[in-house]
Amino acid sequence: MRNFVFTWCILGFLFIGCTEEKMEKKIDAGNELATFGGGCFWCLEAVFKQVPGVISVTSGYAGGYTKNPTYKEVCSGTTGHAEVVQIEYNPKKVSYRELLDIFWKIHDPTSLNRQGADIGTQYRSIILYHNEEQKKIAEDSKKEVSKHFDKPIVTEIVPLTTFYKAEEYHQDFYAKNPDYGYCVIAIKPKLEKIQKMMKEKKMENNQNNSK
Repeated sequence: MRNFVFTWCILGFLFIGCTEEKMEKKIDAGNELATFGGGCFWCLEAVFKQVPGVISVTSGYAGGYTKNPTYKEVCSGTTGHAEVVQIEYNPKKVSYRELLDIFWKIHDPTSLNRQGADIGTQYRSIILYHNEEQKKIAEDSKKEVSKHFDKPIVTEIVPLTTFYKAEEYHQDFYAKNPDYGYCVIAIKPKLEKIQKMMKEKKMENNQNNSK
């Protein structure tokens, strides 16, 4: 009986290990990952998908303590997780610092546990770094951008432990539901803002290259 129980414990451990392993996003050689939270992940996902050099954006949950959380559980505020996006990007085309510059501009980092009408710890402003280099860049960026805000920045900068991919219906939400009320009111203005930013940056780069 003891051997039977031991065997099932080993199998259970292996199964859990395999399940958690699937949560680790496999990326192409040379690409890197960035993980940010700043309100509803539908907004961040739609914005970062517009950025040249970004390969993919996945909505999910991180920063908490409940394993394999559901959307309903995260919304209850009892899991400790934040709604986040995990971005795969080509660092030769867009840098981590440039992604942070966009992050600061598309949400309010001075608002504690709230972005607009979205209220709760799951909507907190958070940067989950993947390595010490990202940590340093994020801390320096936060210090620099704080000069442009009247109120203190409340954004957390913490190491990423586990990223849990959100349910499939959350992925590409804006692309699938552009006429949904929230998308029109909350996401579309952010997209217009980022598109304007990228257009201005492109013009600036063209001017610098022509000198």
